Amino acid sequence: MESKGFSKLRLQRMHDVLTGFVDRGELPGMVTLVSRKGDVHVEELGMHAFNGNAPMRRDTIFRIASMTKPITAVAAMILVEQCKLRLDQSLDHLLPELANHKVLRSLNSPLDDFVQAKRSITLRDLLTFRLGIGAVMAHPDTYPIQTAMDEAGLSPGPNPPTLRSDEWMKRLGKLPFIHQPGESWMYHTGSDILGIVIERASGKKLENFFHESIFEPLGMKDTSFYVPHEKLNRLPPSYMRNRTTGELTVHDDPNHSRWGRIPVFQSGGGGLVSTVDDYHSFCRMMVNKGSYGRERILSRPSVELMTTDHLTSAQRMSSRTFFGDSSSWGFGVAVNIQRNDLFSVPGRFGWDGGIGTSGYSDPAEDMIGILMTQRLMDSTAPSSVYQDFWTLAYQAID
Repeated sequence: MESKGFSKLRLQRMHDVLTGFVDRGELPGMVTLVSRKGDVHVEELGMHAFNGNAPMRRDTIFRIASMTKPITAVAAMILVEQCKLRLDQSLDHLLPELANHKVLRSLNSPLDDFVQAKRSITLRDLLTFRLGIGAVMAHPDTYPIQTAMDEAGLSPGPNPPTLRSDEWMKRLGKLPFIHQPGESWMYHTGSDILGIVIERASGKKLENFFHESIFEPLGMKDTSFYVPHEKLNRLPPSYMRNRTTGELTVHDDPNHSRWGRIPVFQSGGGGLVSTVDDYHSFCRMMVNKGSYGRERILSRPSVELMTTDHLTSAQRMSSRTFFGDSSSWGFGVAVNIQRNDLFSVPGRFGWDGGIGTSGYSDPAEDMIGILMTQRLMDSTAPSSVYQDFWTLAYQAID
């Protein structure tokens, strides 16, 4: 018997292939969700931990890392719709630390070899990651600015910053940027700054704004910047590969987890935890052009603007390690721009999380897919579990 969204026979293939990752010891477990045309299918595979006895469950809480970025972008667009922020207005009044900032003559330049920025940073720069600074994709200490960011506690990584936001901004403001505003795409840092802009523009902590404007209307009851004590049994350990031995070792233990307490920095770039059902509600709102049930989070024009390609071909090519040949960037989300695989569909949008998660939406198919694991990515290139999950999701379309 076939469903209206997926072939049940082909969903069994998904189950069998994904179970193989657990059986081979590549992952302790995972939770996946695919939905299409009202048909929702969830897989709970394996265990919370290697050698553990707690099974993965549908309500297991995962560190979603950079899957936070689309949520932060939605929050910013809510403030745009309220006319509290404007896309192309200078943010100097909200980010005085970055007013009149300097820009390196080149990536190789020492920190004192800079020129004046040609203009102020705007909200559009933050949303599109074209503010001029971000992750430097090179071996540690390759460039002076890279070393300076690391020493200042500003380098993007799997763990949220440990500085308070005002101190984080103060340190960022002392460094020259790498590119002129609007010139080049650089990953991550724009979302952390965006979270601070949201706090300063709204007068609320980022988590409070998220809860009031997004989480509560969407019923996202387990999505937060930390896991309260009574829910910690639902947070599995996360693992990372030891580059020397190749073994998987614990990255974050739930018994003394970074996510087990209120963070000093609420990272708009990667600080949230969530569940497959919570994130599905968020994705469903985006597929529905901003509405969810009786709630409207954003207008249709805002969602369409967010999911439009905003990069030039040169900016895409300079960041090919992230986008390959088929993707680009909108406002806080990657956007597929051409089809070169089963799942690379023009108009599909979403993003991955570096601690082992992925969430994309395909409006043309009315389809959402969410992969939740707790193994850190080994590189910017998606691992085989990501590729197989998305291949299996699309081959199961009825």
